[in-house]
Amino acid sequence: MSLGNLNDLFIDELRDILSAEKQLVKALPKMAKAASSSELRQGFEKHLGETEMHVERLKQIFESIGEIARAKTCKAMEGLVEEGSDIIKEDAEPEVKDAALIAAAQKVEHYEIATYGTLVTWAEMLGQKKAVKLLMQTLAEEKATDEALTELAENTVNEAAAQ
Repeated sequence: MSLGNLNDLFIDELRDILSAEKQLVKALPKMAKAASSSELRQGFEKHLGETEMHVERLKQIFESIGEIARAKTCKAMEGLVEEGSDIIKEDAEPEVKDAALIAAAQKVEHYEIATYGTLVTWAEMLGQKKAVKLLMQTLAEEKATDEALTELAENTVNEAAAQ
């Protein structure tokens, strides 16, 4: 795809994050299964449902701007998912693995927060009101997930891993 203007870049980045979200739909069940903490497992399961909704919102955005919802392989998410897969395979104490899973999940959340923040700004500049609304919903959910992971890590998981 040729990137001749901000609209082209906006579409390209939407395709990238669509790929990222689809990769997460596949990765989150594996992370949930690997978690020993029931709170962490439930958090991953909750975020899976949200991630499926993020895919649907992205499809709505593509429709609203007259584009086909086609993903472009997100190499950053491939790397982050691979890192999570490596953690799952590690021979580690359950509490330590949970701490590592949280760290991996927060890397994912921070990538998504950065991407959705950028997309909101571009959608605002392009006058894409529906896209702004949908992207802001997703951005708020990503931030909430990051905060929940921080709280879980700080209040229980990290302490258990330190023992």
